[in-house]
Amino acid sequence: MMEPGPLYQRVKDHILGQIRKGAWQPGARVPSENELVEHFRISRMTANRALKELTADGFLARVPGVGTFVKEPQARSSLLELRNIPDEIKSRGHGYSAHVEVMETVTATAALAEKFEMKEPGRLYHLLMLHKEDGTPVQIEDRYVNPHVAPQFLERDFTRVTPTAYLIATIPVDELEHTVEAVMPSSEEQRLLDIAANEPCLALHRRSWSGGQVVTVAFLLYPASRYALHSRHKAAPFPSPLAGEGKMKIRD
Repeated sequence: MMEPGPLYQRVKDHILGQIRKGAWQPGARVPSENELVEHFRISRMTANRALKELTADGFLARVPGVGTFVKEPQARSSLLELRNIPDEIKSRGHGYSAHVEVMETVTATAALAEKFEMKEPGRLYHLLMLHKEDGTPVQIEDRYVNPHVAPQFLERDFTRVTPTAYLIATIPVDELEHTVEAVMPSSEEQRLLDIAANEPCLALHRRSWSGGQVVTVAFLLYPASRYALHSRHKAAPFPSPLAGEGKMKIRD
């Protein structure tokens, strides 16, 4: 017998309960609309709504003509934290590995000089590496670093300690900038990520400052089917506008 509440929500709660306790593993087929109608004695419209919303929420995958299946949980990366990607991956009980593609010193382009707030183009350290979860590529990291702030950057072994972990440990960050966009990857990025030519990616542009200087500019590319970017804020209300002037302040 289902608990009180809207019928579609009760069906959703039942399915989520089976997934969360491990009874239905990723890839397992879940009951069809007809099976849900018969089991819960509900309308087909109610069953359809429950499955449709769970699919939209990322818990299920519906394959026309085949059935509905439990979806592999999508990894998520925080927009508010400089969190180390191995920590994220290991927190899910998965294995982390990385491969460095490029480590070099370059002369900044005009666009990079502007991002680093240089008066004129100067030297930058450049790193291109691939991060993997259980052997599957999940992120391309294309990073430029200010050598005046991190002079020993290129001497590190970034397959053992990631650039994020190294920079967090050695340079205090007092300001962050993030921009996220959906992009179509280049053929080389498709090759590195091992994805199809028509798969979009999420691109996170990250810039950080320390002591008024730009430390690093990073371009992080994620396959959209394997990763999600999220943020969470707490809203601290000021006095109500009804009692005088008031504003909503976002507190990280």
